[in-house]
Amino acid sequence: MLNSVMNNTKWDEVRLAMYALDPSPTWSTLVTNGHSYGPDGEWFYHFRDGGYEDIIYVDVHVATSQQRELVQYALKKIHVPGEETADGFRVFGSIERGQFIDYI
Repeated sequence: MLNSVMNNTKWDEVRLAMYALDPSPTWSTLVTNGHSYGPDGEWFYHFRDGGYEDIIYVDVHVATSQQRELVQYALKKIHVPGEETADGFRVFGSIERGQFIDYI
């Protein structure tokens, strides 16, 4: 069973923050039906297409160390549940019961 740890307002904050970066990072998602989507670089329309309710996580992919710093700063400012990965950052939308997560 999955428990939501993000709401629409927080997802919109992530979407707009990533959209504002130049260049914007790419992203990919995993949703509750097991489908993965991406990578995609369009944050303004594609990211919110279909809503946010079924997102397990979003991976934000960075291309350079400078972009990593910008993305990390933006995500820390929003204070989202997630972690740093080799390719960038993972923002959790839902977690399994008892799963430990930290905040970026």
